[in-house]
Amino acid sequence: MGQPATDRIEIVKPQSLRHAIDWLTSAAEDGSPLTLLAGGTDIYVLLNAGVPLQGRFLDLWGLTELRPAPVVSGGSLVFGALTTYTDCIRSALVQKHLPILVQASREVGGVQIQNRGTLGGNIGNGSPAGDSLPVLAAADAQVVLASVNGERTVPLTEFYSSYRKTVRRPYELIVRVEVPLAPLQKQKQIFRKVGTRAAQAISKVVMAAVGPQIAFGSVGPTVVRARKVEAYLREGGRSLAAAQRLLKQEIHPIDDVRSTGVYRLKVAQNLLAELGTLDAHK
Repeated sequence: MGQPATDRIEIVKPQSLRHAIDWLTSAAEDGSPLTLLAGGTDIYVLLNAGVPLQGRFLDLWGLTELRPAPVVSGGSLVFGALTTYTDCIRSALVQKHLPILVQASREVGGVQIQNRGTLGGNIGNGSPAGDSLPVLAAADAQVVLASVNGERTVPLTEFYSSYRKTVRRPYELIVRVEVPLAPLQKQKQIFRKVGTRAAQAISKVVMAAVGPQIAFGSVGPTVVRARKVEAYLREGGRSLAAAQRLLKQEIHPIDDVRSTGVYRLKVAQNLLAELGTLDAHK
């Protein structure tokens, strides 16, 4: 295993949220953007593997302003960007309103990762295999970005432009995640992760559903909302085979070291049966 090149790394530790935004603004103006560092669960893995990293990192871990417990406010379940998976597991509000996020959080790595990994970090990292992303996408989550110009809100389903690319501007910071409560009421929620193991393994396919709203991970360059399948269900469609054909038009799984595109497609199609409203005999 190679040794990480740490001599070219600079860690900037802001003392407040305003200080962090000022750092981001200055760095963007200078043409020397800062890499955001939250729980470090991805960056430290790269360092340990000997991947040469360099540049300046903005360490957000100490910003208590980004770490409030999940609360209900303005008709939404609101998470600070530094809400950890452990916070989600322990929150009575999350257990009540979005239990599939609790389930997903329990399957993210081991306890150490759950203690350090954050929702904001998972969103910002943009991996299509992120376990929380299909849950948040199916729940119509909104990403709140802050800058010196104020705040703007972007639906999670519109946050990604391509593989690991987002619409966040270099001078912006994810500060909150807001999940509207109304679509969650009296809706069946489902989370299914298919991987080598239930936890401590990157998913081959992951699916989340909130009523008729369905999202998949690990089947494309970004998290995917199955809009055609959703429309079919809302129109009263009940054929599993028909829903599976529609899903094939929406997802584009690839071959990689963890699985094959053919396997991922078949698994994703089979997971639609978990919805309980589709008839396999039609």
